[in-house]
Amino acid sequence: MTHPSAGARSIVITWRRLTEDDFGLLREWLMQPHVARWWHHDTSPDAVARDFGPAARGEEPSEDLLVMLDGTPVALVQRCRFADYPDDAEELAGQVELPGTAVTIDYLLGDPARVGQGLGPRIIRAVVEAVWTDCPDASAVVVPVHTANRPSWRALEKAGLRRIATADLDPDNPDDDRTHYVYRIDRPADPLADTGPGPGPRADP
Repeated sequence: MTHPSAGARSIVITWRRLTEDDFGLLREWLMQPHVARWWHHDTSPDAVARDFGPAARGEEPSEDLLVMLDGTPVALVQRCRFADYPDDAEELAGQVELPGTAVTIDYLLGDPARVGQGLGPRIIRAVVEAVWTDCPDASAVVVPVHTANRPSWRALEKAGLRRIATADLDPDNPDDDRTHYVYRIDRPADPLADTGPGPGPRADP
């Protein structure tokens, strides 16, 4: 399934599930210095197959989404419910308010030539907007990000998420400390939800 999102200059963002055929491209992205700094992932074929294969085959509840810009792959977004990963949920819930139905995302912009063009916030905004439809019970999207990863948390802010806390969490890169910012956006209120019956007919005097 794809979810189009019209951005500036009529750019269209879509995505689909990552497949095993995409692992070669994913390895190239994970080896890019701007990605490797934060994801710190083993880029051997066996490691990529081990870590991304279960989601690609539908054996895990998380979603790995290959994001495309006008049909060209440019990014990866991982999306999951905290409830499906109780260890992570417990670590975070001990420090911030975490709704039981919260969803989280992780993301990378693979092509270094695309960095700094405002694409990251647009992708995040589009994926978050789709959460409200794809996950009807999700009350919020909550995203921890390392405090030193300024481009990442600035992208979240530009996409409309707000910083709610600082948390002590395991970093993806063991060279980093444990300090993370936590960002959150809540499901938009249904404008019809609070609409009660209007006033009854007015009697003329």
